[in-house]
Amino acid sequence: MFLSRRQWLAQAANGFGAVALTALLNQTARSDSKGATPLSFPQRAKSIIFLYMDGGPSQVDTFDPKPMLTEHHGKNPADLFEVAPTQFNNNGVVLGSPWKFEKHGESGIPVSSLFPNVAKHVDKLAVVRSMTSQFPEHTFANYFLHTGSGLQGRPSMGAWTTYGLGSENANLPGFVVLNGGLIPPGGLDCFGNGFLPATFQGSVLRPTGQSIANVTPLERDPAQQRRKLDLIRKLDQFTVQEYGKHDAIESAIYNYELAYRMQMEVPELCDISDETAETQKQYGLDASYEQTRIFGRECLLARRLVEKGVRFIELTCPNVGHDRWDQHSNLKQGHEDNARAVDQPIAALLDDLQKRGLLDTTLVVWAGEFGRTPFAQGADGRDHNPFGFTIWMAGGGIKGGTTYGETDEWGYRAVSNKLEIHDLHATMLYLLGIDHTKSTVRFGGRDMRLTDVHGHVIHDIIA
Repeated sequence: MFLSRRQWLAQAANGFGAVALTALLNQTARSDSKGATPLSFPQRAKSIIFLYMDGGPSQVDTFDPKPMLTEHHGKNPADLFEVAPTQFNNNGVVLGSPWKFEKHGESGIPVSSLFPNVAKHVDKLAVVRSMTSQFPEHTFANYFLHTGSGLQGRPSMGAWTTYGLGSENANLPGFVVLNGGLIPPGGLDCFGNGFLPATFQGSVLRPTGQSIANVTPLERDPAQQRRKLDLIRKLDQFTVQEYGKHDAIESAIYNYELAYRMQMEVPELCDISDETAETQKQYGLDASYEQTRIFGRECLLARRLVEKGVRFIELTCPNVGHDRWDQHSNLKQGHEDNARAVDQPIAALLDDLQKRGLLDTTLVVWAGEFGRTPFAQGADGRDHNPFGFTIWMAGGGIKGGTTYGETDEWGYRAVSNKLEIHDLHATMLYLLGIDHTKSTVRFGGRDMRLTDVHGHVIHDIIA
């Protein structure tokens, strides 16, 4: 059953005082599918799984084949096309892809040999080859990808999603980050709530070990813990009554209550013993490569979170040489290690979601913060390239087996149907039923939104 934010918070507010509860409800009352302001469009997706490929995968080595690079391998790129300044200004020769591309599925979309498992699901994908970024550096590009702004401190797309739609589960956060490695450049602000209420920030869970700190109560008697929480609630209420509404206090009241309920829900969520051996093997949980096991568990937990009604789930890459997809040198080994970590789990996720009837209502997005140059950095790496790169989307109303946009013959710059991150965000919100131009919050004297004053829905990839 769908819970609006008002219903969600009301249910979550067991033990709330009237002042704190009323303030919190008023603060977070926004449009939802059963609220005063209906969704603007038919809701094709109920949840989003964002597969964040931290570091920037190379488009010309994954989903955007460029034979010209092989033909002119070893030549000076400046003799062939205009080369813009790069992040590290250590430009080498034109670098042909070390991997072969083959066409797959009925759609015949080419995929490199880095992704043999994902390639089997290519007819589910809409491959966008003309994405661009405004920033060539990781931190600012990460902020831009996650929040629609290169500035620190803006709300993440996950926060905007839960702010607009609420949650379907009162015992779990609406926005969860499954982090199997290092926090990406930009830190926790990539998952932050910015100027939205603090209840909408991302909650970071680890896929292995203890998923979240202090999930096991210290008190043996639940009643004792309940009395402690009631005392904290009363003290917070006194502060609210004395000084008026304050987001930090109101959110703290709610978060204490949510944490209390998570102690029951999270251990069950993370206990995958009820998954069949076949399912666990499909996700790669028995793989010899540790990073495959880590990301496989992330993908499996993402499916379980969707089943429990969590609205936005982001997955980060496990540590692979501490570089993730950021191969400034040793491109072949680095990209192969990263692909080995994520290829099997992602394919399993797509297959599992489809078999369970969840893919139609779950939007899966695969993206990094930018792409890589078609020429080498030094001898055997690739530098950052924000001028044209590839992402893909699947499920949740997406037209599978399609490609959209083009880069030039070198895979360097987007030349057809050029897109920017704002367009991606507008499309994600559209599939959730939200008009990105109307999902706004008054802050700093103006109406702020995820897409700022930009963004167009990519209708050509929508079924």
